[in-house]
Amino acid sequence: MGFVPFNSRDLFFKNKFGSIEMGEEIHLRLCLPRSFCCSGAVFMLRRDDGEYEERPMLWAGMCDDETEMWDIHTSVDREGLYWYHFDYFSAYGRSSILQTVDGIGAFAHSYGTKTDWQLTVTENNFTTPDWLKGGIIYQIFPDRFYNSGKKKENVPTDRVMRSDWGNEPEWRPTADGKVLNNDFFGGDLKGIEEKLPYLSSLGVSCIYLNPIFESHSNHRYDTADYSKIDPCLGTEKDFKDLCKSAKKLGIHIILDGVFSHTGDDSVYFNRKGRYDTLGAYNSKESPYYSWYKFTNYPEKYQSWWGFVTLPEIIEEDENYRKFINGKGGIVEKWLTAGADGFRLDVADELPDIFIDELRSRLKETKPDALLMGEVWEDATTKHSYGSRRRYLLGRQFDSVMNYPFANAILDFCRNGKAEDFMHTIMGIVENYPKQCLDVMMNHIGTHDTERAITKIVGESCEYRDREWQSCHNLGDKYEKGVALLKCAAVLQYTLPGVPSLYYGDEAGMQGYKDPFNRGCYPWGNENAELVDFYEALGKIRRENNVFKKGNFAPISSMLGCVAYCRYDEDNSIMVIVNRNEHPITYRLPEDFKNSHSIMNSSVENGEVYIDGCSFTILAK
Repeated sequence: MGFVPFNSRDLFFKNKFGSIEMGEEIHLRLCLPRSFCCSGAVFMLRRDDGEYEERPMLWAGMCDDETEMWDIHTSVDREGLYWYHFDYFSAYGRSSILQTVDGIGAFAHSYGTKTDWQLTVTENNFTTPDWLKGGIIYQIFPDRFYNSGKKKENVPTDRVMRSDWGNEPEWRPTADGKVLNNDFFGGDLKGIEEKLPYLSSLGVSCIYLNPIFESHSNHRYDTADYSKIDPCLGTEKDFKDLCKSAKKLGIHIILDGVFSHTGDDSVYFNRKGRYDTLGAYNSKESPYYSWYKFTNYPEKYQSWWGFVTLPEIIEEDENYRKFINGKGGIVEKWLTAGADGFRLDVADELPDIFIDELRSRLKETKPDALLMGEVWEDATTKHSYGSRRRYLLGRQFDSVMNYPFANAILDFCRNGKAEDFMHTIMGIVENYPKQCLDVMMNHIGTHDTERAITKIVGESCEYRDREWQSCHNLGDKYEKGVALLKCAAVLQYTLPGVPSLYYGDEAGMQGYKDPFNRGCYPWGNENAELVDFYEALGKIRRENNVFKKGNFAPISSMLGCVAYCRYDEDNSIMVIVNRNEHPITYRLPEDFKNSHSIMNSSVENGEVYIDGCSFTILAK
C-alpha cells in the first residue's frame, strides 16, 4: 500500500470510529509528505443538503523525518448526514484528499475513483432498547408455524381451510388469472404459545410476527381491520395470553405494521361490500374517504404497486394519522395489549411526519418499545419521498432490517468472495450509529426472500416462474447446503446486531420465493442436527456479553476466508469462517494464540485447523 494521508477507520487519524452525536468533539489528523511544503490544510465539511464549510487545521508536528501532521478538534451542532474531505495548500496550489475505498484516503491527482467520507451525526441522548441487545429474534409467518387445534370461530366462508399440514401452499391462479392466497393451514396464536418452550430453547428473546390483524389473505398484508385479530389466528384475549406467557420466558413480541395500504376488502375501503361500514369505495361521505387517492371515483384509485386489491393510504391525511398514531389509536391499543414494538412494512413508502408521530406515540406509551423499519439498502443514505431519509438519527427508527448484512453473508457463503463480504460489513458498521447497530435485525431469509439454504446452494430462480420453483428442490445439494447454512448462521449470530431466525430455517426448510418460502413448519420431521446446532449458537450468544454491545474489528478477509473479533472491556471472541472447499490451517494473531475453541476445531501451537466449508469460534 502506498502513502496513506488519512484513514477514517484508524483511530490514529480519527479518534472515534463511526458516527458521532451532536456537539461531540472529534479529533481528525492528516499526514502529508514534508516534501509538499504545505502552508495550510482545511477540513471540508458539508451537510447533505448544504454547502461546504472550511474549517482550518493546525500544524501538529512531525510523524517522522519525511511526514508532518495537521489536525483539528471539531464538532457538529446539528444532526444529519454529512460528507467531508480535506484540502491542502502548497507551492503547486490547492488540492484535495479524498476516500478511495474502505476508509482509506488518497491524493486527488492519484489514479482511481474517489469520494467524500460519510459522517453520520445523531441527536443527543439517542438510545435504543437494551432488552433486544445480545438477543435473538424469531420471525413467524403465523398461518404456517403451528396449529393448536383450537376451533376457529367466525371464519369467513370464502376461505379455504386446509387439513393437510405440510403440503405445498396453493399458488396456481384461478381460471380468470387471479392468485387468491385464500388457503389457510390454521396456524394460530395459541399454537405459538404452545411452542414458546421450544423457542426459549433456541435462545429466542423476541418474536416478530408477520401481520395478525383481520385480513382475507393468508399473508395478511391486505389489512381489513387494524383493531381486530384475524379469526383464523384467534382472539384479542389469545394475543394478550401469548404476550403474558412469552414475557414469563423473557420473550418480547413485536408486530408487523402495514400502514402504507389496506385491503380493498376492508372495513375502510369495502369494495366488495363485506362490511356494514360505509367504506371509501361506497361513498364520498365515508369517514375513510380522505385516506385514499381516487383518480376517477370509485373505480380508479392509487394502489400499492398497481395491485387493485391494495389501495394506497395517504399517510399525511390527518384523520388517518390520528387513527393510527393518536391517543387511543391503533399503535397504543396493541402496545397496551402486550406488544413491545412494531416493524413497519415498506418504510420508505411512509412519509417522515407519519413515522415521527408513530415513534412519539410508541415511546410515550411504552418507552422501551422497539420501532423497526423495512429498509433494503443502507438506511443512512436511503433516498425516497424526494429527500434523504433520517431513519437512524434519533427521532424515527431504533433499528432496520439489515439487508446489506444478509446479502453479504449469503453472497460469501455462495461465492466465497471474502473481500466483498468485509467491504459491505465495514461500510455498515462505520455508517450506522452504534446504538442502532446493536439492535439491527440481522436476517438471512424472510417471507420476502428465498429460504437461506436455497439461496446459498440452489439454482437461481431469477426469471423462473412458479411452476419451475414448485418443481425444484436442492436434491443432492442439500447436505452441502446444511454445511454452508451453518457457516451463514455463525456469521449471522456473531456480527454486530441481533440475528433474526426465520421460522423453520433451523429445521432445514428449503424453498424459493413466495409461497414456497412460506411452507408449514415440519414438526416431527425437523433436521435434528440443525436444530441442535442453532440451540448451541443461541447458548453461545447468551453466555458471551460481547454480543450485546461489543465492538467489531476485522482481522482478515482474503482467499475465501473471513476472520473478525467481537470484544468489550473484559472479553474477546474471534470468528473464522472458511468458505473454501478444502481445509485450511489459520495462524492466529498474537493475542489469540492462547485462546480456546467454544465451537468447532481446537487451537494448537497458535494455529487452528478448519475444515472446508466450516468455521470456528474462539474465546480468550
